[in-house]
Order: sequence, then structure tokens, then C-alpha cells
Amino acid sequence: MSVPLPPRWLRRLVFVPLWLPVGVVLIVVFSLIALVAAIVAPLTPRRRVLRLAAFAVIYLVIDLGLILACAGLWLRHPTSASHNAEDWDTVHTRLLFWTLTHLLSTAKTLFAFDVVVEEPPDAAAMRSVGPLLVLARHAGPGDSFAIAYLLMSRYRRRPRIVLNDVLQLDPGLDMLLNRMSSCFLHSRTGAGDDLADQVGGLAADLENNDALLIFPEGGNWTPRRRRRAIRRLRRSQQPEAAAAAEAMTHVLHPRPGGVLAALDARPDAGVVIVAHTGLDTLVTPRQVWQRLPLIDTPMLLHWWWQPPEELPASDAERVAWLDGQWALVDRWVDERQTPA
Repeated sequence: MSVPLPPRWLRRLVFVPLWLPVGVVLIVVFSLIALVAAIVAPLTPRRRVLRLAAFAVIYLVIDLGLILACAGLWLRHPTSASHNAEDWDTVHTRLLFWTLTHLLSTAKTLFAFDVVVEEPPDAAAMRSVGPLLVLARHAGPGDSFAIAYLLMSRYRRRPRIVLNDVLQLDPGLDMLLNRMSSCFLHSRTGAGDDLADQVGGLAADLENNDALLIFPEGGNWTPRRRRRAIRRLRRSQQPEAAAAAEAMTHVLHPRPGGVLAALDARPDAGVVIVAHTGLDTLVTPRQVWQRLPLIDTPMLLHWWWQPPEELPASDAERVAWLDGQWALVDRWVDERQTPA
């Protein structure tokens, strides 16, 4: 179901000023909850309320800090003509890195959240080639943050992210990621099927140290969403795609629109495929509650890449290639989830 998104001017002039005092009130409320939870902590060995309340406080502090930092940068450079585009982008990239570093560090401390990377054998090449198109599985809370952070920290890449437009309801992320030329897509398609030109335009502007992060499934994997996607493919008279989607139990059938547009715009870009598991069992709030803290449940991640000269040229071949890559992702996840 699509969430109506107010226009940007309304979000800036109304939502942001309202969110600042509301955010402060919420920080006080969650701080009081955390204090009470800390007092009764000896009676609650897993301390779920304390962990969640403390995380809410830190998230809100970071979000309000993002708003103030973005507002301060705008006051220094209120028009595009008053700042150097490269410096403007660099300072916001550093702000994103600071945000992701603190969010993931907090998640590690409070929830025992950890990311374990199976390093591909040709990882050094991924640091030296030109722009990258990163096609990632989307499953579980926070996976997009973790992947973006790894691209920045491990490979020194500046992420350009294709996101669901509903994330702009978070004022801090809205201000920061829009300034970083992120691509917010309407939730009706999610993967860019009806906004391919927007994705292609973002890909065309990639620089050598950029990585365009796309989630071809168009949404966070859940068993219910997978069943719904299979029914949609059947209703749209795509029996072969429906059969392929049914054969893959751990992923959604990829939607090729945004990927094809990005490949058309940047045929010189290498492609990275990202598979991960560990967070995919955290589908409902109840499951998150029951699993906290995530001890012995890391986000296990593996990525492999193909240089541009090895990628297919025609759209039909690219669609078949994408389907094959997603079958590999599904098989990789299945092998890690199946007991030996």
C-alpha cells in the first residue's frame, strides 16, 4: 500500500520545524523509559525494553543532529551558486558516514548486531575499477544501512542509493540523502520499473569512486511479499517468471527496469551482486522482540562482481543474467540457512 508523501517544500517548511520539538519530547520520553528499564534490569536478563529505548534515544539524537547539521550547511551556502559542488558533496558524504558509523556502532552495542563479510577473492579489483552498480538482496531491518556503510568503509566508495520514497518521512534522512542525489522511487514499483529514466540519469552521473546501490526486488523480502509477487506475475501472464519466482524461496523475483536503465546509462560500470542472510528471520515486530539481542546471529554477507566486459549487451540477455544471479543469491542463502 502506497503512503502519500507531502511535497518537499511542505516537508521543509512544516515537518522539519515541527519535528525538532517533537523529537526532543520523544528523547525525554524514551530516556525515562530507559531509566526505568535500567532500574528493573536485574529482573529482565535480556533487557529488551532497555535496549530498544536506548536505541530510540540515540537514533533520535542522530536524526536531530542531521537536521541541524544540514540546516547549518544550507545557511552557509543557501544557493547552488554559493558553493563548490564537489565540496558540498564531500561534506555530506562525510556526514552520511558519520551517521552510519554511529548507528551501526550503537546497534552492535545494544543489540549485538554484527556483520560478517565473506571477502570475494577479487576484492582488490573492486577498489580500483571505475563506477560500480551494486545489486543487493533486501531482507531484514537495517540491511541497506549496513551495505552502504561497507561500501564506504571497506571500498572507499561514495554510495548513490535507490530508495523507497517513504523513507523521506524521516526528516534527517530526507534532507541528507536528497542532497546526495539519491533516487527515491514511488513504492508502487520500488525497483524503478516506471521510473527507469530517473535511475538511468543517476547512473549516468556516476563518478569513478561512486557506487549506485539498487535493490532489484523492489522491497524487503518477506514470505507474504514473495507469495504476493508470484500471484502478480501469474496475473500478468508471465508464467516463466512466476515459475522462476516460485523456485526461489529466499528472494523475490528481481524487477529489471532500474537495472537495465543503469546498465544502458553506464556500460563501463562493473556490477556487484550482494547476498546476505541473518536478518531475514526478523520479519515482524514480534520476531524482532523474541530474537533480541542478536547473539550468534550475525548478518552474513557475500558479494561477487563482474567487470563490464563480461556483462551481456542486449536487454533480453541482461534480464536472463539478472534472473540467474538472483538464483545464485537464493542458493547461497539456502546453503547458509540449511543445517549441515
